[in-house]
Amino acid sequence: MSAPFQGQVAAVTGAAAGIGRASAEALLAGGATVVLIDRDEKALATTCAALGEAARPLVLDLLEPVQCAALMPEILARTGQLDIFHANAGLYLGGDLVDAEHDAIDRMLNLNVNVVMKNVRDVLLHMSEKKTGDVIVTSSLAAHFPTPWEPVYASSKWAIDCFVQTVRRQVFKHGIRVGSVSPGPVVTSLLSDWPAHKLAEAKAAGSLLEASDVAEVIVFMLTRPRGVTIRDVVLMPTQFDL
Repeated sequence: MSAPFQGQVAAVTGAAAGIGRASAEALLAGGATVVLIDRDEKALATTCAALGEAARPLVLDLLEPVQCAALMPEILARTGQLDIFHANAGLYLGGDLVDAEHDAIDRMLNLNVNVVMKNVRDVLLHMSEKKTGDVIVTSSLAAHFPTPWEPVYASSKWAIDCFVQTVRRQVFKHGIRVGSVSPGPVVTSLLSDWPAHKLAEAKAAGSLLEASDVAEVIVFMLTRPRGVTIRDVVLMPTQFDL
Protein backbone atom coordinates (compact mmCIF):
# COMPACT_ATOMS: atom_id res chain seq x y z
CA MET A 1 0.00 0.00 0.00
CA SER A 2 1.21 3.49 -0.81
CA ALA A 3 2.31 5.51 2.22
CA PRO A 4 2.77 9.10 0.99
CA PHE A 5 2.91 10.49 4.53
CA GLN A 6 5.41 7.99 5.98
CA GLY A 7 7.66 9.71 8.50
CA GLN A 8 5.43 12.78 8.68
CA VAL A 9 3.41 14.14 11.58
CA ALA A 10 -0.03 15.63 11.08
CA ALA A 11 -2.41 17.37 13.47
CA VAL A 12 -6.15 17.73 13.02
CA THR A 13 -8.49 19.86 15.11
CA GLY A 14 -12.06 18.82 15.73
CA ALA A 15 -10.83 15.28 15.15
CA ALA A 16 -13.08 13.17 17.37
CA ALA A 17 -15.79 12.87 14.72
CA GLY A 18 -17.00 13.99 11.31
CA ILE A 19 -14.60 15.51 8.78
CA GLY A 20 -11.82 15.73 11.36
CA ARG A 21 -11.93 12.02 12.13
CA ALA A 22 -12.15 11.11 8.44
CA SER A 23 -9.14 13.32 7.72
CA ALA A 24 -7.16 11.73 10.54
CA GLU A 25 -8.06 8.25 9.30
CA ALA A 26 -6.90 9.09 5.78
CA LEU A 27 -3.61 10.55 7.02
CA LEU A 28 -3.00 7.52 9.23
CA ALA A 29 -3.72 5.24 6.28
CA GLY A 30 -1.07 7.17 4.36
CA GLY A 31 1.55 6.43 7.01
CA ALA A 32 1.48 9.60 9.12
CA THR A 33 1.52 9.89 12.87
CA VAL A 34 -1.52 12.01 13.67
CA VAL A 35 -2.27 14.18 16.69
CA LEU A 36 -6.04 14.29 17.04
CA ILE A 37 -7.23 17.42 18.84
CA ASP A 38 -10.68 17.82 20.34
CA ARG A 39 -12.33 19.15 23.50
CA ASP A 40 -14.49 16.03 23.93
CA GLU A 41 -12.15 13.83 25.95
CA LYS A 42 -14.37 10.73 25.95
CA ALA A 43 -15.09 10.81 22.21
CA LEU A 44 -11.44 11.50 21.46
CA ALA A 45 -10.27 8.56 23.56
CA THR A 46 -12.73 6.26 21.81
CA THR A 47 -11.63 7.47 18.39
CA CYS A 48 -7.91 7.13 19.08
CA ALA A 49 -8.36 3.67 20.58
CA ALA A 50 -10.06 2.59 17.36
CA LEU A 51 -7.39 4.12 15.14
CA GLY A 52 -4.28 2.64 16.73
CA GLU A 53 -1.05 3.77 18.36
CA ALA A 54 -0.14 6.24 15.61
CA ALA A 55 -3.19 8.26 16.64
CA ARG A 56 -2.17 10.56 19.50
CA PRO A 57 -4.98 12.25 21.48
CA LEU A 58 -4.68 15.87 22.58
CA VAL A 59 -7.60 17.24 24.60
CA LEU A 60 -7.90 21.00 24.19
CA ASP A 61 -10.79 23.45 24.29
CA LEU A 62 -9.56 25.86 21.64
CA LEU A 63 -12.02 28.53 22.77
CA GLU A 64 -10.04 28.82 26.01
CA PRO A 65 -7.12 31.20 25.28
CA VAL A 66 -4.56 29.36 27.43
CA GLN A 67 -5.43 26.00 25.88
CA CYS A 68 -5.47 27.49 22.38
CA ALA A 69 -1.95 28.85 22.93
CA ALA A 70 -0.83 25.41 24.10
CA LEU A 71 -1.61 23.72 20.79
CA MET A 72 1.86 23.82 19.22
CA PRO A 73 3.84 23.16 22.42
CA GLU A 74 1.62 20.15 23.15
CA ILE A 75 1.95 18.79 19.61
CA LEU A 76 5.73 19.11 19.72
CA ALA A 77 5.88 17.52 23.18
CA ARG A 78 4.17 14.46 21.73
CA THR A 79 5.89 14.20 18.37
CA GLY A 80 8.80 16.65 18.08
CA GLN A 81 7.68 17.91 14.68
CA LEU A 82 4.69 18.92 12.59
CA ASP A 83 4.45 18.57 8.81
CA ILE A 84 0.71 18.79 8.11
CA PHE A 85 -1.89 20.85 9.96
CA HIS A 86 -5.61 20.53 9.27
CA ALA A 87 -7.57 23.34 10.94
CA ASN A 88 -10.97 21.72 10.95
CA ALA A 89 -12.73 22.55 14.23
CA GLY A 90 -15.76 24.74 13.76
CA LEU A 91 -19.30 25.56 14.77
CA TYR A 92 -22.47 26.12 12.80
CA LEU A 93 -25.08 28.82 13.37
CA GLY A 94 -27.95 29.02 10.94
CA GLY A 95 -31.29 30.75 10.72
CA ASP A 96 -32.29 34.40 10.66
CA LEU A 97 -29.76 36.84 12.03
CA VAL A 98 -32.33 38.45 14.32
CA ASP A 99 -32.83 35.11 16.05
CA ALA A 100 -29.12 34.62 16.84
CA GLU A 101 -28.02 35.37 20.39
CA HIS A 102 -24.94 37.53 20.90
CA ASP A 103 -23.11 34.79 22.81
CA ALA A 104 -23.76 32.27 20.03
CA ILE A 105 -22.44 34.68 17.40
CA ASP A 106 -19.31 35.36 19.47
CA ARG A 107 -18.65 31.67 20.11
CA MET A 108 -19.01 30.68 16.46
CA LEU A 109 -16.90 33.52 15.10
CA ASN A 110 -14.22 32.92 17.73
CA LEU A 111 -13.86 29.24 16.80
CA ASN A 112 -14.39 29.53 13.05
CA VAL A 113 -12.18 32.57 12.52
CA ASN A 114 -10.09 33.70 15.50
CA VAL A 115 -8.98 30.25 16.64
CA VAL A 116 -8.08 29.22 13.09
CA MET A 117 -5.94 32.34 12.67
CA LYS A 118 -4.20 31.81 16.02
CA ASN A 119 -3.57 28.11 15.43
CA VAL A 120 -2.25 28.64 11.90
CA ARG A 121 -0.06 31.51 13.09
CA ASP A 122 1.59 29.29 15.71
CA VAL A 123 1.97 26.38 13.28
CA LEU A 124 3.62 28.63 10.69
CA LEU A 125 6.32 29.69 13.15
CA HIS A 126 7.39 26.04 13.33
CA MET A 127 7.00 25.28 9.64
CA SER A 128 8.86 28.43 8.57
CA GLU A 129 11.92 27.23 10.45
CA LYS A 130 11.78 23.88 8.65
CA LYS A 131 11.13 25.56 5.25
CA THR A 132 8.34 23.13 4.44
CA GLY A 133 4.84 22.17 5.53
CA ASP A 134 1.18 22.01 4.59
CA VAL A 135 -1.81 23.79 6.09
CA ILE A 136 -5.33 22.80 5.15
CA VAL A 137 -8.37 24.69 6.45
CA THR A 138 -11.92 23.37 6.37
CA SER A 139 -14.05 26.07 4.79
CA SER A 140 -17.48 25.57 3.24
CA LEU A 141 -19.52 25.92 0.10
CA ALA A 142 -21.11 28.77 2.07
CA ALA A 143 -17.88 30.71 1.54
CA HIS A 144 -18.65 30.90 -2.17
CA PHE A 145 -22.36 31.68 -2.10
CA PRO A 146 -24.26 34.20 0.07
CA THR A 147 -26.40 31.54 1.68
CA PRO A 148 -29.54 33.28 2.95
CA TRP A 149 -30.31 30.80 5.74
CA GLU A 150 -26.89 31.08 7.42
CA PRO A 151 -25.55 34.66 7.29
CA VAL A 152 -23.27 34.38 10.33
CA TYR A 153 -21.82 30.99 9.41
CA ALA A 154 -21.34 31.94 5.77
CA SER A 155 -19.60 35.17 6.78
CA SER A 156 -17.16 33.25 8.95
CA LYS A 157 -16.24 31.04 6.02
CA TRP A 158 -15.89 33.98 3.63
CA ALA A 159 -13.42 35.42 6.13
CA ILE A 160 -11.50 32.14 6.24
CA ASP A 161 -11.25 31.97 2.46
CA CYS A 162 -9.71 35.44 2.43
CA PHE A 163 -7.37 34.37 5.23
CA VAL A 164 -6.19 31.30 3.30
CA GLN A 165 -5.56 33.23 0.12
CA THR A 166 -3.64 36.06 1.78
CA VAL A 167 -1.57 33.90 4.14
CA ARG A 168 -0.61 31.59 1.28
CA ARG A 169 1.02 34.53 -0.46
CA GLN A 170 3.01 35.39 2.66
CA VAL A 171 4.43 31.94 3.30
CA PHE A 172 4.98 30.18 -0.03
CA LYS A 173 8.50 31.64 0.01
CA HIS A 174 9.14 29.41 3.04
CA GLY A 175 8.09 26.27 1.17
CA ILE A 176 4.71 26.14 2.92
CA ARG A 177 1.50 25.36 1.05
CA VAL A 178 -1.83 26.70 2.33
CA GLY A 179 -5.18 25.60 0.97
CA SER A 180 -8.83 25.24 1.87
CA VAL A 181 -11.45 22.61 1.19
CA SER A 182 -15.04 23.85 0.84
CA PRO A 183 -17.58 21.05 1.02
CA GLY A 184 -21.29 21.33 0.56
CA PRO A 185 -23.50 19.66 3.19
CA VAL A 186 -21.74 16.73 4.86
CA VAL A 187 -23.26 14.05 7.06
CA THR A 188 -21.88 15.25 10.42
CA SER A 189 -23.27 16.46 13.74
CA LEU A 190 -23.21 20.03 12.42
CA LEU A 191 -26.22 19.23 10.28
CA SER A 192 -28.30 18.82 13.43
CA ASP A 193 -28.25 22.63 13.62
CA TRP A 194 -29.49 23.10 10.06
CA PRO A 195 -32.95 24.58 9.57
CA ALA A 196 -35.23 21.55 9.65
CA HIS A 197 -36.74 22.17 6.24
CA LYS A 198 -33.31 22.47 4.57
CA LEU A 199 -32.11 19.23 6.17
CA ALA A 200 -35.29 17.41 5.15
CA GLU A 201 -34.90 18.66 1.58
CA ALA A 202 -31.25 17.52 1.42
CA LYS A 203 -32.03 14.08 2.83
CA ALA A 204 -34.96 13.58 0.49
CA ALA A 205 -32.87 14.54 -2.53
CA GLY A 206 -29.88 12.43 -1.51
CA SER A 207 -27.76 15.58 -1.70
CA LEU A 208 -25.34 15.03 1.19
CA LEU A 209 -21.62 14.24 1.18
CA GLU A 210 -19.86 11.75 3.42
CA ALA A 211 -16.95 12.92 5.56
CA SER A 212 -14.75 10.39 3.76
CA ASP A 213 -15.40 12.23 0.47
CA VAL A 214 -13.83 15.33 1.96
CA ALA A 215 -10.89 13.36 3.36
CA GLU A 216 -10.12 11.94 -0.09
CA VAL A 217 -9.90 15.47 -1.48
CA ILE A 218 -7.56 16.50 1.33
CA VAL A 219 -5.25 13.59 0.53
CA PHE A 220 -5.28 14.63 -3.13
CA MET A 221 -4.28 18.18 -2.17
CA LEU A 222 -1.46 17.01 0.08
CA THR A 223 0.00 14.53 -2.40
CA ARG A 224 0.57 16.94 -5.27
CA PRO A 225 4.24 17.64 -6.12
CA ARG A 226 5.72 20.30 -3.84
CA GLY A 227 5.70 22.77 -6.73
CA VAL A 228 1.90 22.52 -6.99
CA THR A 229 -0.54 24.12 -4.55
CA ILE A 230 -4.24 23.31 -4.64
CA ARG A 231 -5.45 26.52 -3.03
CA ASP A 232 -9.22 25.97 -3.08
CA VAL A 233 -11.39 22.94 -3.68
CA VAL A 234 -15.17 23.21 -3.75
CA LEU A 235 -16.98 19.89 -3.63
CA MET A 236 -20.68 19.23 -3.40
CA PRO A 237 -23.12 16.41 -3.86
CA THR A 238 -24.06 16.01 -7.49
CA GLN A 239 -27.73 16.31 -6.59
CA PHE A 240 -27.27 19.48 -4.53
CA ASP A 241 -29.18 22.35 -6.14
CA LEU A 242 -27.36 25.58 -5.34
